[in-house]
Amino acid sequence: MIEIPHEALSDEALWGVIDEYITRESGVTDGTLESKRTEILQQLEEGTAIITYDSRLGSTQLIRRSGPKR
Repeated sequence: MIEIPHEALSDEALWGVIDEYITRESGVTDGTLESKRTEILQQLEEGTAIITYDSRLGSTQLIRRSGPKR
């Protein structure tokens, strides 16, 4: 698995990864889509969430990280 800097993605790709995380993974049910997007983007900028790519599976994932930014 490799880490993909969120800045390296196009806006469309970034919002796609974030939206998939919100709808499938996060379990967050309150707030608007826009407020959830803003929260996840802030986590990416702070380094408390990262985007990874698994070449073996050909999939991209957003993962929340519990430790400090590397």
